[in-house]
Amino acid sequence: MGHSPLQLDSYRLLGRSGLRVSPLALGTMTFGGEWGWGAEEDEARRIFDAYVDRGGNFVDTANAYTNGSSERLLGQFAQGKRDRLVISTKFTMSMHPGDPNAGGNHRKSMMRSVTESLQRLRTDYIDLLYLHMWDGTTPVEEVLRGMDDLVRQGKVLYLGVSDIPAWQVSRMQAIADLRGSASIIALQSEYNLIERTPERDLIPMAREMGMGVVPWSPLANGILAGKYKRDDLQPPVDPASVVGTRKSVAAGYGSLNERALDIADVVVAIATECGYSAAQVALAWTLRNPGVASTLVGARRLVQLEDNLDALAVELSDAQWARLADASAIALGFPHEMLRSQMIRHAITGGTQLPVRAW
Repeated sequence: MGHSPLQLDSYRLLGRSGLRVSPLALGTMTFGGEWGWGAEEDEARRIFDAYVDRGGNFVDTANAYTNGSSERLLGQFAQGKRDRLVISTKFTMSMHPGDPNAGGNHRKSMMRSVTESLQRLRTDYIDLLYLHMWDGTTPVEEVLRGMDDLVRQGKVLYLGVSDIPAWQVSRMQAIADLRGSASIIALQSEYNLIERTPERDLIPMAREMGMGVVPWSPLANGILAGKYKRDDLQPPVDPASVVGTRKSVAAGYGSLNERALDIADVVVAIATECGYSAAQVALAWTLRNPGVASTLVGARRLVQLEDNLDALAVELSDAQWARLADASAIALGFPHEMLRSQMIRHAITGGTQLPVRAW
């Protein structure tokens, strides 16, 4: 069988830090109904309480989730429990349309965003601040200086990055190390059985550079939960908007397609064989990657959260894990496949048998 069952209080270290986090993190992008598919306050409260009561301590949000309601609700729910929680939030997204400096990764946007997040969260510090998305315009030196200043001011304890090319992250980490400034301990990335491309560079880079990977969308917007069928393969009304339904979000991301549904079919089949839900199997798969520190789970209803948390107890046979790997396999591409080929390995080692490090 597979791995031993975990619990939410089977805490793990996040990257090269001493920070202890739960193996499943609570994502709160569903807190608030502003986008048309979230949980209203009472249900969001039940979801939060259930997660914390079971020993969970890692809660994730962002400045722009549900137009700020996610942070406001989280700040409200965390009262009296703040110090035992590891709260992460993010900056980059604009909260003030029409203001050219209200979004992005530059210092003005960063400082304004953190100030507003602290107010909504009703706290005087953020445990983990992520750069949410790489904007392609702000110099890394400016980003690093601003983030390090926030750490030195005590407004932020730890730093992370999300949705960014691997080469930029490794460059940032190297500069931080050379300067002796606050390093990056966490990397958020989409990672699931449908989207395995982070295995090429992002996840190996994170392991080498001391960052714990925190996958988002481990169910691929609900596709891996067996939620959608071939009849759902139509384009969204507005592919540029997150407002509407979760199906429109999945279609807008481009993740709702024939290949994704083929993979979901295998997940559903294995889950049925073992008496698990498809969501539990898909979540458990992400936790098998040694680079993953904690996987984000989100829920609109309490019953969904309870089902997701039981993914910690999933055990499959080696053959079943292999079926999932085969159904979702991707080509690693150059230079990875060339460097791992038998001919090149022989040319490098001269025939000496050596283990190949993961990279």
